[in-house]
Amino acid sequence: MYKNIILSFFLLFLTFNGFTQVDKALHQITVDVVYLASDYLEGRETGTRGEQLAADYIANRFEELGLYPIGDNGTFFQEFPFREILDPNDDTKTKEGMGKNVLAYLDKGAETTVVIGGHYDHLGYGKNSLGTADNRAIHNGADDNASGIAAMLYLAKQLVEIESNNNYLFIAFSGVEKGLFGSKYYVSNPMMSLDRVNYMLNMDMVGHLNKQNTIIINGAGTSRAWKEAIWAIRSDDIRTNLSDSGVGASDHTSFYLLDIPVLHFFTGSHEANGKPIDDAHLINMEGIKTVSDYMLRLIAELDNKGRLDFIDTENKEASKRGSRYKVTLGVMPDYVFADGGMKIDGIIADRPAQKAGFKKGDIVVKVGSYTIKDIYAYMDVLNKFEPGDKVKIVVNRNGKLIKKKVQF
Repeated sequence: MYKNIILSFFLLFLTFNGFTQVDKALHQITVDVVYLASDYLEGRETGTRGEQLAADYIANRFEELGLYPIGDNGTFFQEFPFREILDPNDDTKTKEGMGKNVLAYLDKGAETTVVIGGHYDHLGYGKNSLGTADNRAIHNGADDNASGIAAMLYLAKQLVEIESNNNYLFIAFSGVEKGLFGSKYYVSNPMMSLDRVNYMLNMDMVGHLNKQNTIIINGAGTSRAWKEAIWAIRSDDIRTNLSDSGVGASDHTSFYLLDIPVLHFFTGSHEANGKPIDDAHLINMEGIKTVSDYMLRLIAELDNKGRLDFIDTENKEASKRGSRYKVTLGVMPDYVFADGGMKIDGIIADRPAQKAGFKKGDIVVKVGSYTIKDIYAYMDVLNKFEPGDKVKIVVNRNGKLIKKKVQF
């Protein structure tokens, strides 16, 4: 297997010198995703050899770009402890270990710094994101989140070469799949004062840009500057689906909870035959570059705006206690869908949705007495129920409204 990996990378680099600048950029994005999502890294689970190999690769890429190491003891690394609860019904069953963030700094001589990040860890041989355990299979995490790391590295290369009124701190976080351990540790143990942070941009799953070029941007309500800038750079070739909330299951949440404006860029989840599509050959590499170029335009639009204001989009004290829900329907939402309701993109076996007879493609439009206008309304409604509650759910299936009884 290892010989095949070496041969593949040799072939990838063989014709590099004949490429245009655009081709070289796309080629490098492809190389970054292919390596990070290769079987050789065994799914990059936090605390494993695969995580270390990925961390070394990212550190080497930072060094190639001329970025400054700002981790522990003058390295690119910041180690952190984690304690994973293996059984949600028994908090004595735990796994402890050490993870590693990878950090690099680009000094532009400015008073403020922009944090640009994404997580590089994934699930290893453990459960996939649909909750199905299969210890024989490596979960490579090409979209989740080799795609975000490739985007971050592309942004770093572009920002090195331009003047700016902000410095840039690039962070590849680990420990996300186990509970945002890396970003939580960083904001508690920052390598520079958080007072200097202007805003934070997070790329998590940007590898499945659709034909309509729809970019989902979460956190758009965390500063008045966001929507003004997004409007200013609007174009006919990019669609944006905005959410105000600064809280989600990714690293921007850790910064938002400390009153830092955040944006999370996302292109939607995809699955086939009940499993996530998360191998490198299925990633939209050009789409990663499209998302990254859009972000560069946004960064440029904000460059002369000074320090962004912060808006609290929700009760942060409640958010600090966790964003997990007490109940679940057991579906994968279609995050790109924006035509009313919550569209189901996948069904998890042995969960309420499957037991009630829901199907992929169904659009949830009502849960109990609550009307579901979009995915965010759906997520808000989940907080209103307890395990064991019974509720009627209405779905739109091919234009026909169907009622289902569900027990959480």
